[in-house]
Amino acid sequence: MSEEREFRVEVEIFGEYYTLKGDSSPAQMLKVAQYVNHKMKQLTERNPKLSKSQVAMLAALNMADELIKLREEYENMVRMLEPESK
Repeated sequence: MSEEREFRVEVEIFGEYYTLKGDSSPAQMLKVAQYVNHKMKQLTERNPKLSKSQVAMLAALNMADELIKLREEYENMVRMLEPESK
């Protein structure tokens, strides 16, 4: 029987502190938080008049766009590697 561990890690994202819980390693959760923080800071540098909620929404949209594009690239690569059916 495999037992999943739940980890907790304290992170700071855009000046707010959060406790993340999950089965990902603390290092992975920290890496994700740092990525989100970086994206939010980038958006703020480009437009300092955005509210925190606007920055968060734009960061989420940008990251969703990145994810969708990467998934499409992955699916295209998998299709290229599959043997042609005859």
